[in-house]
Amino acid sequence: MCRHLASVGAPIALRELLFGAPHSLCAQARHPRHQTSGADNPDGWGVAWYQPEAATPQRYRTVTPIWDDDQFANRARELHATAVLAAARLASPGAALEESGNAPFVAGQWAFSLNGLVRDFRAEAGNALRARIGPAMVDQLVGDSDSEVVFAVVRARLESGDSPGEALRATIDEITTITTGRLNLLLTDGVRVAATRFGNSLFVREGMVASEPVDNRSDWRVVPDCSLVEIEGAAVSVSSL
Repeated sequence: MCRHLASVGAPIALRELLFGAPHSLCAQARHPRHQTSGADNPDGWGVAWYQPEAATPQRYRTVTPIWDDDQFANRARELHATAVLAAARLASPGAALEESGNAPFVAGQWAFSLNGLVRDFRAEAGNALRARIGPAMVDQLVGDSDSEVVFAVVRARLESGDSPGEALRATIDEITTITTGRLNLLLTDGVRVAATRFGNSLFVREGMVASEPVDNRSDWRVVPDCSLVEIEGAAVSVSSL
């Protein structure tokens, strides 16, 4: 049910993180070790990356499986970024296989991914969430995915003054008053990262959070289920939802 990751800190080569590391996003998308639903993630992928001094990210999305995307793998050799958010997709049942449904979703300085699904999204739950974000934000939706609507809920919280962590916590509270689901949310503004573990795997180390460790470093920690992770600089905090 998707694999995603985010990194902030010193400039990092996109090629290494996405394709070159021992268990890069490409490797874990095709051969996940901790995925509870689905054997792989073939329904496209995407990445948002922040270059030094840039206030907003660049973004790339495609419906091509990440392990077949040789064109971007070659392009990534020349790309370095101080922050990255990337995701490989296993689409929810009934979702259209279009770029518009693929993470990362981007608005202003924010990039977002959902690893999981909102239960009954194509029935009552989706309509209830759209009602909570209001018609102006609904009009900005371009796809049919639950992830995009969840990002709209997060954005509404950010616009109300919430911090990234507060916005994710409040969004899960809003969703779980309506329905259930697997709600691993991932958000960055290029400086900070906030993430939740709510039903799917998540690991963290200084400067990075990921569905699965991308390398063999010994400082990766398992994030307990129903937890919020916040990363800023060298500081990493994990708290209960």
